[in-house]
Amino acid sequence: MFKLFIYFVLTLLAIPLFFLSFQYFSQAAAIKANIVVDVNKITGPFPNRWKALAQGGEEAGVRMLENVIPQVAELYPSMIRIDHIYDFYDVVSRDGAGNLIFNFTKLDDTVCDIYHTGAKPFFSLGYMPPTMSDDGSLIGKPKKWSEWSLLVQKTIERYSGRQTTLPCGKLSDYWKSDLYYEVWNEPDLETFGKWKYTGSKSYSDLYFYSVKGAEATRNIFPYKIGGPVTTAIYKNWIQKFLDYIIVNNLRIDFLSWHHYSKKTDDYVKDVISLNKWLAEDRRYNRFAKLPRIISEWGYDSEKNPIADTEVGAAHTVASIRNFINSDIKAAFLFEIKDGVGPSWGVLTNNGSKKPRWYALQMLNGLNGNQLVVDGEGTYITALASKDGEKVSLLLTNYDESGRNTELVPIIFKNLTKKRYNITKINLNGQKTVDLNVLPIHGEIRLVDNKGVLMPPYSIVGIQLEPVE
Repeated sequence: MFKLFIYFVLTLLAIPLFFLSFQYFSQAAAIKANIVVDVNKITGPFPNRWKALAQGGEEAGVRMLENVIPQVAELYPSMIRIDHIYDFYDVVSRDGAGNLIFNFTKLDDTVCDIYHTGAKPFFSLGYMPPTMSDDGSLIGKPKKWSEWSLLVQKTIERYSGRQTTLPCGKLSDYWKSDLYYEVWNEPDLETFGKWKYTGSKSYSDLYFYSVKGAEATRNIFPYKIGGPVTTAIYKNWIQKFLDYIIVNNLRIDFLSWHHYSKKTDDYVKDVISLNKWLAEDRRYNRFAKLPRIISEWGYDSEKNPIADTEVGAAHTVASIRNFINSDIKAAFLFEIKDGVGPSWGVLTNNGSKKPRWYALQMLNGLNGNQLVVDGEGTYITALASKDGEKVSLLLTNYDESGRNTELVPIIFKNLTKKRYNITKINLNGQKTVDLNVLPIHGEIRLVDNKGVLMPPYSIVGIQLEPVE
């Protein structure tokens, strides 16, 4: 009996030791980074598909972007997605006879704010104006599908119209061409209507009458319409939706979905899954080349203070590093600005910059052509570019456990100039500069004690500029 007791005690003591040793060896098994950047290994122009931002419906009746235009413009976005366009901006009402009245004045102001940041608007078509809704809510079906079609028609004619003049002035053709119109927002979510892909409250019907409204437009520039913009990418939704498109011979210009995940490679897995599902039936071949859009993405779909920290910043850069070479058109980081309380913004409600804003700014230092980066590790990943003779490298240390610290050796190869100034930039803006560094046999080696120290969740930029 005594031996059994001793065995039991030793077993209890061994369990935590086992888990500690497992964690130790798991960490020890991680591959350390040994970065090599060959400035002759160019893959093509540096992709800009990450330069897309989304703004959610945080405050009704407020021009959310008005007070942050300069801060957003500094990030050089190509597109900005907005939702709640019908309910937050009082677009629809009725006259005394019950006829629909359309007034885009308030929405025009926000669209002009988007243009002033240097981006194009990306419209999420929703939600249902209560005066049109069968139950008086923002998420009900329309009482008359013809009215929903007319609303979509008027929206596209307003913002893609050849004769449209907005309060911000007459726009050149470029700014009104190829705008995106996404049908609804997260239709599968109960909060936004719990639409099904079939049945009495069918997203397929919503999409059908949206397309019919789009097809009725006149005197407009080319535009894009698509969906199904679900909370994540689901096989049944994609395939049943496309089946409906095929049977009804409907137009579709892009496929979209949302994804929130702490795993930085999940966004790439989405694309792999989609390719697999489209390959399962030859009827889907026609959709294989459609643009893919992640119209919202981030660390957590719920409000999470981690998103406002260096953890959120490192997650953002590491995620972009993973999907930047994937077959997607754009991925919209959620979101630009907080509401009255902290939420998902890269900016606070009064426009103060958070770590993720600074992370995006650092990414904007990558210009010109993309370079291949060899020697990434388990946690240390990198992106590099060459713009003329300027070479830029961005390193990220994203380890979910927050334990990984590395002194990262870096080698730049095939440099052609006699001297370079080397600037190291941290997320907090701290810079160190080494002047007149001489390459040896075309190489600059930051190794041993000259390597780059990367604590957990750190982001470091390195720039090599030739000395004339």
